[in-house]
Amino acid sequence: MTTTDLSALSGLELLRLARDGRLGDRPSIGRLLGMRFDEVEEGRVVLSLDTRPDFANPLGTVHGGIAATILDSALGCAVHTTLPAGTGYTTLELKVNYIRPARTDGQTLTAEGTVVHAGRRTATAEGRVVDEEGRLIAHATITCMILGPGD
Repeated sequence: MTTTDLSALSGLELLRLARDGRLGDRPSIGRLLGMRFDEVEEGRVVLSLDTRPDFANPLGTVHGGIAATILDSALGCAVHTTLPAGTGYTTLELKVNYIRPARTDGQTLTAEGTVVHAGRRTATAEGRVVDEEGRLIAHATITCMILGPGD
């Protein structure tokens, strides 16, 4: 685990540490669901996770909340990569369109988020989650509020 002052890092620097496993085993939604940072660059993040039976809805397929969560994470993290040190964000709106169900048998789902607009007070991003065959599971847009020091 790093002893770096995380508040002194830009969003891009912080997420690169997370991608490289240098933040330790901190409690997070990513740890709970088994998310992995596959790619991190300014304005773009790719996350993945492997489905499991615990993700099932009553019909036996992956619950839509799992797709929404990985999309919220990928799109929000894409926004985070554009922020300077000491600046945060929070999701104001997440719009998800579900296209097809995903299986709970360990298939890999991959979400890519890309920033559309990064302003002083709001930012937007768009993205998609696909299964390991490249089939679209869901796509989404997000609006984030940018939080400066003291917000």
